[in-house]
Amino acid sequence: SVLKMSHHMNSSTLPTSHPPEHQHPTSTASGHGGHDMMMMAMTFHFSCENVPLLFSGLTINSPGEMAGAFVAVFFLAMFYEGLKIARECLLRKSQVSIRYNSMPVPGPNGTILMETHKTVGQQMLSLPHLLQTVLHIIQVVVSYFLMLIFMTYNGYLCIAVAAGAGTGYFFFSWKKAVVVDITEHCH
Repeated sequence: SVLKMSHHMNSSTLPTSHPPEHQHPTSTASGHGGHDMMMMAMTFHFSCENVPLLFSGLTINSPGEMAGAFVAVFFLAMFYEGLKIARECLLRKSQVSIRYNSMPVPGPNGTILMETHKTVGQQMLSLPHLLQTVLHIIQVVVSYFLMLIFMTYNGYLCIAVAAGAGTGYFFFSWKKAVVVDITEHCH
């Protein structure tokens, strides 16, 4: 059977130095001492039973649990989009070391105009940079959680990730600063 073949392939590739607690026990119906590797779907599905969600003790087993997980994942994806925009806003507010650089640009009728650009920076050993670092760590962890949730291939959870990210982008991205270069010309 497929399970026996899977068990044979997985047990032969496992190093012998792994302690038994790193193996996933299942029923002893396979006849191999009860240590088969958990099988995960590798195609999209819309199941509400035995759907693992990030942690070994967190398994979805009913439509109600799936609805709750859908809402939680939706808001996690929205939070991720909001966090990205919040970090940009905080970065703009905490920028220091302002320098002004002037450069010549061609003007009308062959004249030369001087244009000033502002250059900003941030100090490494500062409270704003420490806050940005902590928020970056949170953003990375949340992004990996969302990726792992999507990799369950559960259609409901994938839709929750995509819909939450889209809704979060809609609600938060309009605050995003847009830089327009007025010297760029299309001729």
